[in-house]
Amino acid sequence: MDATPAHQEHPVSHPAIRPDTRTLATVAHTAFFLLLGASVARFLLRHPGEPRTPWVLALSITLALLYVLGPVLGPSLGPSLGATPGAAPTRRRLLWLGLVVTTWAVLVVLAPSFAWCAVPLFFTALRTLPPRAAVVLVALLTAFVVTAQLQLSKSFDPNLLLAPPAVAALATAVFVHMERQAQAQRALIDDLIRTRRELAATERREGTLAERQRLSMEIHDTLAQNLSSQQMLLQAADRTWDTDPATARAHVRTATGIAAHGLAEARRLVHDLAPSELADGAGLADALRALDAGPDIKVRFHLEGAPAPLPDRVQSALLRIAQGALANVREHSGARTAALTLSFLGDQVVLDIADDGHGFTEPRTDTDGRGHGLPAMRARVRQLGGTLTIESTPGEGTVLSAAIPLEPAP
Repeated sequence: MDATPAHQEHPVSHPAIRPDTRTLATVAHTAFFLLLGASVARFLLRHPGEPRTPWVLALSITLALLYVLGPVLGPSLGPSLGATPGAAPTRRRLLWLGLVVTTWAVLVVLAPSFAWCAVPLFFTALRTLPPRAAVVLVALLTAFVVTAQLQLSKSFDPNLLLAPPAVAALATAVFVHMERQAQAQRALIDDLIRTRRELAATERREGTLAERQRLSMEIHDTLAQNLSSQQMLLQAADRTWDTDPATARAHVRTATGIAAHGLAEARRLVHDLAPSELADGAGLADALRALDAGPDIKVRFHLEGAPAPLPDRVQSALLRIAQGALANVREHSGARTAALTLSFLGDQVVLDIADDGHGFTEPRTDTDGRGHGLPAMRARVRQLGGTLTIESTPGEGTVLSAAIPLEPAP
């Protein structure tokens, strides 16, 4: 499993140019060239053949080239493109902005009608400079526009004095509000992505722990129980080898069969962790019918109700519970017989394991350290939404019942 902590994953990266910024920049650039072209046309119509005309045309072309070359020379030079709001401007960016503003100011001195080109420059200043410096520059540009418009007017017009500041204030307020919303949105996206990564890391850790628990239960209910049975049989064979060789050999043959079964189970566990008894299309009833609890305990199997298809997880869990219960019967109960009953009750399937052993007053908790036992069975049933009940009376045996709900048939 990937154990990389959430904080070591790749950091969140924002696109160099957000879609909203690209749209706003396109609108501002288009407006700038439209206003510049309209100002040139107005000047040529109003002042044909004046000596300052070559200078006005030269400065207009220079301003247009500067405005075009800004994005071409790099994001740090372009108006708004790629510039991070609030970031300290580079020297090249300040140089570029200074050249644009200076060229525009000289052009306005020669032809005041070019003053309205300042509106797109508001946007450029706000995107290029830190907030305070940008507001100062916008105020200076606005004052320049007011002065130029008053020069064009033949008489005092209050609109020329109040309209440019109002437009500049509105544009600045809208832009600042949009930037704050964008920053809040970026922070929210960062938080969501970080939370998603933390949740994914938590789910991976929980999945790893659950898988470890499941594997430990699988090993306990198969390999550990088989090894325990082999140990008991070989010990019995060792005790009777000299006095009853035939019985000792029978114990060894049984241990050999259990070892072969354990080897197959180990291979199946490595392959796909599915019970070998359920491989090759074998049903749960057949797998339960083939179980045994050792040479000294007779195991009977009963099937009640109409068998219904069971999910693989349910079949595997019930088989493991039966194996674990029979192992407990063999090792702890002193029973002579055990009965397995698989009941299909429509909305649930129930597995009962009963023995005629000496019973107990409190469920065993496997304090001998050999495995999971009853806790493992409870965990399996709980994972499937079922219940595990145990009824036992000293001297009268034990009945273990595992009930797992089934989804209704469509």
